[in-house]
Amino acid sequence: MFLDSNYLLLVLLPTLVLSGLAQLFVRSAYSKWSKVGNSTGLNGVEVAARLNRSTILNPVQIGESMQDRGAYQPAAVAPVRVGESRGGELSDHFDPGSNTVNLSRGVATQPSVASMAIVAHEFGHVQQFQQKSPLIAVRQFLVPAVRFSPMLAGVLIVAGFIFRFTGLIYVGIAFFGLTVLFMLLTLPVEIDASRRGLKLLAEAGLMQTDEDRSGSRTVLTAAATTYIAAAVTALLQLLYYISLAQRSRR
Repeated sequence: MFLDSNYLLLVLLPTLVLSGLAQLFVRSAYSKWSKVGNSTGLNGVEVAARLNRSTILNPVQIGESMQDRGAYQPAAVAPVRVGESRGGELSDHFDPGSNTVNLSRGVATQPSVASMAIVAHEFGHVQQFQQKSPLIAVRQFLVPAVRFSPMLAGVLIVAGFIFRFTGLIYVGIAFFGLTVLFMLLTLPVEIDASRRGLKLLAEAGLMQTDEDRSGSRTVLTAAATTYIAAAVTALLQLLYYISLAQRSRR
């Protein structure tokens, strides 16, 4: 597969270009706006505390990244629980199971526009769960299947070629389709979380200057491009698998 010129030109090369550009945009935006202070002077933990206090959301717990444990103390507001995230820079995420927003050290401790935007995005996810957003409900429903579908899809597709059984290839493609569906659903979920996050910042009185607004939008737009790249990559992979199945029938 990896020696197939069609795969190299139509999947691998576009994937490398799209992913590289998206990561470059994210790093550039974060590097710039992590050095620009937000108008309120609040770091990420304090922004989270303000959003807990000053919005319509039910308060959530504020946790720290596992790698950064001991680097900061969560703000003593609302229920506080130190949670474990994936660790490292930009590992921030909301864990609906423990009802905890986990923050990486840079985001937690910096009073920057970038930190404020990233925290707001995670609280956008909080609002999605609390308001039972249909999109995130469907995505969560797919999570168990997506954990094993890529590997199973690969095994079935390879087995289909080995045993010259085209039907098996299409079954593998169907399993990989679950991954593609998950990626396509992730894009609007993430964009919606950013939209909600910006509104929550305004509701909490944290968007006080044009710099706050433009910087936050830039950071969140950059983050969205990574999901666009991932969705396009998954679609290209799916189309490639379909083309393989069609060629196997000739």
